[in-house]
Amino acid sequence: MKVNVQVNGVPYERDVEPRTLLAYFLREACGLTGTHVGCDTSSCGCCVVVMDGSRAVKSCTLFAVQADGHALLTVEGLAEGGKLHPLQQGFWDQHGLQCGYCTPGMLLASYALLKHNPNPNETEIREALAGNLCRCTGYQNIVKAVQQAARSNANAGTSQ
Repeated sequence: MKVNVQVNGVPYERDVEPRTLLAYFLREACGLTGTHVGCDTSSCGCCVVVMDGSRAVKSCTLFAVQADGHALLTVEGLAEGGKLHPLQQGFWDQHGLQCGYCTPGMLLASYALLKHNPNPNETEIREALAGNLCRCTGYQNIVKAVQQAARSNANAGTSQ
């Protein structure tokens, strides 16, 4: 089957088997290896990408054909012009990562949260990230990173 998607603003048209998962489509057909696959059961959230600008989806539970005609954002699309996205900067500044395996999913789930709620409190951040597992950090610095990004966006007058 033919799949047409826009990933990080770039159009991709590929022929895929109908059973190809979106995570593997992104990694193998598009060469975007920032989307990680940790469990293949939607438990860990390492595979989260953003669909159509604000909807966090677990790409290990969607078929690539289900994304046909949609716009996707992966971790590779966050930084612009060599400048880190406020979430990436927050993770850096607040030490919100250790091994980094969960980080792409955490960043994109946080991105979707800030699109829907530009000034979340700690409880709202934790609830939004409940579908993402981190085995290294204990989450506190991840929450601080999202709070920093929200402040940065507010100061810049944006909601991303």
